[in-house]
Amino acid sequence: MDNRKIGVFDSGLGGLTAVKEIMNLFPNESIVYFGDTGRVPYGTRSKETIVKYTHDDINFLLSQDVKMIIIACGTASSAALPDIKGEYGVPIYGVVDAGAYEASRVTKNNKIGIIGTTATIKSGAYEKYIAEYNPDAQTFKKACPLFVPLVENGHFDTPVTKLVIEEYLKDIREAGVDTLILGCTHYPLLKKAIAEYMGDSVKLVSPGEEVAKFLRKKITPENAHSEVCDEDRYSYFVSDSVESFEELGSIFLETKINGKVNKIDIEKY
Repeated sequence: MDNRKIGVFDSGLGGLTAVKEIMNLFPNESIVYFGDTGRVPYGTRSKETIVKYTHDDINFLLSQDVKMIIIACGTASSAALPDIKGEYGVPIYGVVDAGAYEASRVTKNNKIGIIGTTATIKSGAYEKYIAEYNPDAQTFKKACPLFVPLVENGHFDTPVTKLVIEEYLKDIREAGVDTLILGCTHYPLLKKAIAEYMGDSVKLVSPGEEVAKFLRKKITPENAHSEVCDEDRYSYFVSDSVESFEELGSIFLETKINGKVNKIDIEKY
């Protein structure tokens, strides 16, 4: 048995959508989450900066004695993970592969939409994996840089959010996709508004949810927790305001996290 924690990080709050799924699937596991709220968003940064931030975040989680790390950030998974894989002594998994696999599996007309941060879309990572899983698939992509700040400020289903969704997704909807990858773990918080705009015939794929399912193959009796733990098994760290993270984070997780969040200086790592 391995009672060390699972480490998860994201540029801000979005990775909590993945944490929520991991909690549901693996109730015995302990989790340490880092949200880099002081440097959000990652999606508008250069690749070099994203790689640096990813190293910082991984180094912090390693200081917490984790047994594996989930990069619950589409930007870091697509722009940084290929460069840093193999540099660390614990398994590191991203959200891109899992999301691409699910989209390739569920599409009926082989038309898949991809939305994400500017860096994620520029990386071409989703297209690469989709081509491997489904060579017949066509992909239609769009960078949606305003989605992350909308989510980070609690605009999940407001009139301004709906206007931005229409602006970004009009061409993808007109292309006739039947599957849409929400290629940033912030985006599931906009799922209701996106689904309303895209219509009932379009399947929305949340990579954070899919990477949690992927862990079923990686968490075995040998590396699982040996017994049920109490609520203290979850810890949260941020690089900026604790208060705003507690407030919005509770919405992401659908459970209160008051008093369980600590601020750190990520530049030290």
